[in-house]
Order: sequence, then C-alpha cells, then structure tokens
Amino acid sequence: MGVAGNIRGVRLRRGLALSVAGLTAVPALVLATGGSAQAASCTASTGPYQKQVEKYLKRPVDGRQSAADCKAIRSFQSTYGVTPTIGYAGTVTWRTMKTLTAQKAAGKNPNKDKKCPTNKGRIACVDLTRQLSWIQDGSKLKFGPVPVRTGRNGYETRTGSKKIYWRHINHVSSIYHVSMPYSQFFDGGQAFHAVGVKMWNPPGSHGCVNMRTADAKSYWNLLRNGDDVHVYGRKPGT
Repeated sequence: MGVAGNIRGVRLRRGLALSVAGLTAVPALVLATGGSAQAASCTASTGPYQKQVEKYLKRPVDGRQSAADCKAIRSFQSTYGVTPTIGYAGTVTWRTMKTLTAQKAAGKNPNKDKKCPTNKGRIACVDLTRQLSWIQDGSKLKFGPVPVRTGRNGYETRTGSKKIYWRHINHVSSIYHVSMPYSQFFDGGQAFHAVGVKMWNPPGSHGCVNMRTADAKSYWNLLRNGDDVHVYGRKPGT
C-alpha cells in the first residue's frame, strides 16, 4: 500500500473511532423494528432518576428501565413537552415532575408564605421556583395560579419589584422575530406574553414570562400600565 493508501487507512480508522465514541455519549436506543434504518423510538438506558420517575408514574420501583417504563415516561414527556421524548429518566424529566408536584400543592393559596406583597393592591406575582404566576388584590386571589415558562439558564427572568410600563397586544420581537401576543412589559425587554409551546418545555424563555394563550389573555384583561409585578425565587436548573 502506498503513502496515499496509508493516509486513507488512518483516516478511516480515526473516523470509525470517533463514530463509536459519539455513540457512547448518548443513551442507548431501541430502534423501531422492521426494515432498514428508522428513527429511534425509545431508550434502553436506565436514567439517573429511574426510581424517582418510576414512583411518580406509579410503575414498579426497581430502578431498571423496561419497555413499559419507557412507554410511560415517553407519554409523560409528550404530555408536558419535555424533550427529547425518548423515555429517559433524566434530570429535566424529574425536575418537571417535582415542579408539577409543587404547582399542584399550591392549590388556590399560592401566596401562603406571603413572599408576594399584599400591601400594593392589584399585583401580578411570579414564583420562579414553582414556575407559577397569579394576580392578587391585597391578599385576595383574583386569577390563577397558572403555570408559566420563565428564563432559561443565562437568560433568567430578573427578580424584584417592578411595574407594567408598556402593553402591545400583537407584539413581534425585534430581537428574535417571533410573535408575542398579549405582551405586557415590566422589566426592560421582559414581559408576560403568550407562546405556542407547553409551559414545561425546556430549556425556557429568553427572560420573558411565557403563558398559555388563555392565561395571557386573562392577564391582559386584568392588568393595566402601572400595575405592580413581583418576581421572586429561582427557576430550577438556573
């Protein structure tokens, strides 16, 4: 074999090694059966939160991934917009489950710990830790609580006391060029507004408080320029 042949052989072996290394960096996948290469449908890997996820989903808690476990996890991920939807019991899936548990526990008394001021009249409260928002008048709950989707790591929704200063019902972002219906800005470019993704879809917004369309519309009808907004807590994963 000549020099050129040797070089090609080295490149081929190097490329094969890199391909194998890349495969080991992701959970093992069970491919859809019947035929040639098809899209991966379910992971065979046991996730770091396997037992916790199994318990949450009322599956047998044995800490081992099974086809039935994967199907149940994938169903949960699909319902709540958790990606990738491959049935892996990873950090994002378990974090979503804990957030849902906290949101459910809030019930109709989200300000039980009095972390959102009750001496300002009409105010929109945003709890980053539980990914919840609501509107109260003094200590009286007026709307919510509803799930929200706040800033991702590096684009966190800023905490503190603020006021709504600009409202634009059909706003389009000049930075990201996306529609932001029912926008109500309260801190720089950060606003309440509707989005077309689920509230638990990772990794989060670029700082805005994303809402389901019906909730964003209710906020639009209940709030006005000058109304108070209070943001507190810390979003899991940021």
